[in-house]
Amino acid sequence: MILKKQSVNSFYIFTGAAVLFFSAIMICALYLMTQNTKAVLCGLVFAVIVILLNISVILFTRRKLVAFTSEICIILDSMLAGGFAQTQLDSSETLFAKIYHRLIRLYEVMQKSNNRNKSEKKDLQELISDVSHQVKTPIANLKMVNSTLLEQDMPREKQKSFLISISGQLDKLDFLMQSMIKTSRLEVGVIAIEKKKQPLYDTLAMALGGILIPAENKNITVEVECPEHLKVPHDRKWTGEALFNILDNAVKYTPEKGSIYVNVEQWEMHTKIDIKDTGKGITENRQAEIFKRFYREEEVHDIDGIGIGLYLSREIITRQGGYIKVSSQPGKGSVFSVFLPYR
Repeated sequence: MILKKQSVNSFYIFTGAAVLFFSAIMICALYLMTQNTKAVLCGLVFAVIVILLNISVILFTRRKLVAFTSEICIILDSMLAGGFAQTQLDSSETLFAKIYHRLIRLYEVMQKSNNRNKSEKKDLQELISDVSHQVKTPIANLKMVNSTLLEQDMPREKQKSFLISISGQLDKLDFLMQSMIKTSRLEVGVIAIEKKKQPLYDTLAMALGGILIPAENKNITVEVECPEHLKVPHDRKWTGEALFNILDNAVKYTPEKGSIYVNVEQWEMHTKIDIKDTGKGITENRQAEIFKRFYREEEVHDIDGIGIGLYLSREIITRQGGYIKVSSQPGKGSVFSVFLPYR
């Protein structure tokens, strides 16, 4: 405990004093044993040489230690200031070089972590901005309708119309929240995707079940070609969610009396699921944009939706080792191709 509290300079002084003290004792003992002045003189010369060598070693070590600590302080100050000033260390100083290179590695790790934190912060800010933008309109509509109901007397039929409008806005908010919950739980890994080799036909049927009534209301013909016994490694629940989102978009953006064609093909390395519609189509410069969270084209804002379905679909398929491609021309419909790896 005492040694831990001592400074380096104090230790050097203590060591030097101890060497002088023991040298004096040895010379005295040598004189008492030999009574020979020449022997004592030789011992004295040897003691002086030893002391000088010790002093040289101490000074050399102290100089190296001071230089090294100064360089370490410069590096640490640079790190704290947000920059990094590389210094040159003698490569022959193995121990010092090891520490120095570890500090460089630590700095690189810190920089990566800092950049990742900045990126996550930026993503969070964008997410908050997107969510606030999405909820702004429904909340404004709800406030307006609620204020109208409270301040004005109106027939029962008109009240019912306003209440139906409120219900629609609440459904939109609920759909937004549910989509955000699914996305966030998927992104943070709260829900892990579990791939199992199982019939794709059942998963596709589950996805199609959610769009049959909306398609029937628009007189849209839905055709499906899928081998009933084709087994593909996939997560049934989440893959069904991804396929439903694509099919739901196909129904929304396909005009009345249009058609949707679903075809499944087994390739050597992947299973390909084509979802083809006769909708409005997508321009080439927007085909990459449609997979961004909350992205919606300006000309389709009158159609229900929040622009998160395709983003969620891509995340689900990508996390299973697959990918999604889109081929489309304005006015000629679109083809969304989902590729699921066979292994």
